[in-house]
Amino acid sequence: MRLIPLSLVLLLVGGCVAVPPPRQAPPVPPGSGGPTVLRPQAQRSVPPTLPARPPDTAFRPPEVLRAPGLDAVIRQDAASLVRRFGAPRLDVREGDMRKLQFAGRSCVLDVFLYPLREGAEPVATWAEARRPSDGQEVDRAACVQALGR
Repeated sequence: MRLIPLSLVLLLVGGCVAVPPPRQAPPVPPGSGGPTVLRPQAQRSVPPTLPARPPDTAFRPPEVLRAPGLDAVIRQDAASLVRRFGAPRLDVREGDMRKLQFAGRSCVLDVFLYPLREGAEPVATWAEARRPSDGQEVDRAACVQALGR
């Protein structure tokens, strides 16, 4: 117990120590290879930067998943999927893309809908399935079977 007050006093006194100023380098005699003095050059203008190219807005058809057991999902519109699986847990829209998420006790099914032609209604072109507990991938066709009405 006697050491606590002593250590506090040492900490307070230690904070009062001055830091010595940094030492300056000795001057370099002229002509001995000292620092080079740069002379200002004529002002150069910076060339203008080109504006960023706008993103390519041309329509690109999506890749369509081809897998056995997904005929009831792939190329179906949102209304058909809702009739088959019920109300989606998530309905996310981003540009012309739409993602519907259907969930049950055994799996979660994410269905991605894209238009096949410019201006067309989005249809399911891709699906992913996983377990709700740990997110591990499960068989897509089995998940479609489990969630179907």
